[in-house]
Amino acid sequence: MSSPSDIDALIDLMSKLPGLGPRSARRAVLHMVVRRDRILQPLADLMHRVSVGSYKCSICGNISMSPICKICQDEERTTGSLCVVENISDLWAMERAGVFDGHYHVLGGVLSALDSVGPDQLRVPQLVERVESQDFEEVILALNATVDGQTTAHYIADQLMGKCRVSLLAHGVPIGGELDYLDDGTISAAMYARKTLE
Repeated sequence: MSSPSDIDALIDLMSKLPGLGPRSARRAVLHMVVRRDRILQPLADLMHRVSVGSYKCSICGNISMSPICKICQDEERTTGSLCVVENISDLWAMERAGVFDGHYHVLGGVLSALDSVGPDQLRVPQLVERVESQDFEEVILALNATVDGQTTAHYIADQLMGKCRVSLLAHGVPIGGELDYLDDGTISAAMYARKTLE
């Protein structure tokens, strides 16, 4: 039997989700509790299944319900190009835009001297290993147009020098912009206007 404190705790947890403040969380929880059979219980069951059954893809770093994600398993995808993104949400944004049909590599962040994040805290060594062991013609650096994102892009370009062609998304992506918040048209334009790093 839930108590008002359980409901308050649920509201507090929900308010920590991106895009939800305390008022939005309260409305969402009330909506779910009132419709517990149609929304709350199926949601709780599904959240439990995802909690115990989800994996981080051992190849690209995406989230999946199997050890290797559907993108990495898809034999129809282009094998010659690899798109490097900062986070899983950026990978999902690229997929949503439908402008890339190759494979991905999720770094798990960007280099940041202020936050003491170096290449070994990211999946940069795995990226270099993937490029050296597979036959990629191009690595596309689809990193956010922030100072740390561009620093990371140039560091990776240096690591991959001579191993394959390295390109960067065009700056249709605004400075300070994050892929997950951009519309599909902007992502599309940036992908098609990418340039090779010298």
